[in-house]
Amino acid sequence: MAKKSGKGMAIMVAVGLLAGIGSLAYSGVFSGLFKKSPAEIGKAAGVVETAEVVKIPLKALDSGKALFLSLGSEGRQMYYFALKSQDGAYRAALDACDVCFRTNRGYRQEGDLMVCNNCGQTFPSNRIGEIKGGCNPHPLARGIEGNYLVIRKADIAEHNDYFARKRS
Repeated sequence: MAKKSGKGMAIMVAVGLLAGIGSLAYSGVFSGLFKKSPAEIGKAAGVVETAEVVKIPLKALDSGKALFLSLGSEGRQMYYFALKSQDGAYRAALDACDVCFRTNRGYRQEGDLMVCNNCGQTFPSNRIGEIKGGCNPHPLARGIEGNYLVIRKADIAEHNDYFARKRS
């Protein structure tokens, strides 16, 4: 049996490590390491904040994909999202509900559904911002000004009790 050279063995180990890392990356194991913060996501989407309002470009919502954002107020980080539902309406809600808010786990989007990360309840996008109570995402008042969906910061901040715990 032929002896393997040190160089050949090193190449085999390197190839094996690269293949393993590639497999982990493909499977999504590292996705959390490279996840953008809500502030980075908002900036990339063209979100503009003034002292009183958050202005979200309508074009950033036209894909139907929810835009998850956050606002710091009174020492708390509060989370919310906006989206364009399949019926063409622009909607906004806290990333929290009246039932599961204490867990501060929020929602995720699966197709046209918003899914509670705590209990798994699902909500069609056309109900977001319209129905409150239960495990529905808590609605936020919003309006359209020009090419922006506008949410008053005071309307978000008034619900700071929904975010008493840090988000994990």
